[in-house]
Amino acid sequence: MKNNMNLDLKQLPKILKRVGKKIQRYLIIASFVAMFGLYAFLVLQISSASQKEPNQDDVTAQISTIKRLKIDQASIDKIQQLQDQNVVVQSLFEEARKDPFKE
Repeated sequence: MKNNMNLDLKQLPKILKRVGKKIQRYLIIASFVAMFGLYAFLVLQISSASQKEPNQDDVTAQISTIKRLKIDQASIDKIQQLQDQNVVVQSLFEEARKDPFKE
């Protein structure tokens, strides 16, 4: 039995062509398997990201960065007085409470 381990550069295109024909048969199947694997990976990543909840330290850190508005009692009383006096303003306030995103 003779060992043909000697590779000649002139035979390389023939060998590659033969290997390419064998691989070409399974190219469609391999692409479907690769696309299914990518899809499964993305679904698993999205699923794990959607179920992850922040820890309490992250929540308190985010809450501490929020600047809260402080309205003094005199301003609140003045707004309520104006609301009671003006029918148009009162209807605007009521309408805004019902649908705040309506313009």
